[in-house]
Amino acid sequence: EVLDADGLFVLIGGAPLTGKIADWLRCDDRGYLMTGPDLLGTPDRGWWPLDRDPLFLESSQPGVFVAGDVRYGSMKRVASAVGEGAMAIALVHSYLETRDAESRRASTALD
Repeated sequence: EVLDADGLFVLIGGAPLTGKIADWLRCDDRGYLMTGPDLLGTPDRGWWPLDRDPLFLESSQPGVFVAGDVRYGSMKRVASAVGEGAMAIALVHSYLETRDAESRRASTALD
């Protein structure tokens, strides 16, 4: 469809399209993905499988991080999404370093 328009406004985050992953990643009742401390704020802690608490942008699947409008509690602004994306990269590095250190400790314990 072609529409004549003098301007265009793009709304980001109007409705999260998470229906196909809702059985894999924890969502709120509107479909936004839960992360970090918000995962622990629910009565059912079964969504978080590890002994440690999730990192701030870490989803209910350890090692999967969420940033931007699809995340529950986000500001729903482009600048915030960009900042969260940068934070997510730092958290991925932290996650990988921790996982590698745990792997090294486990292999040392087997020696």
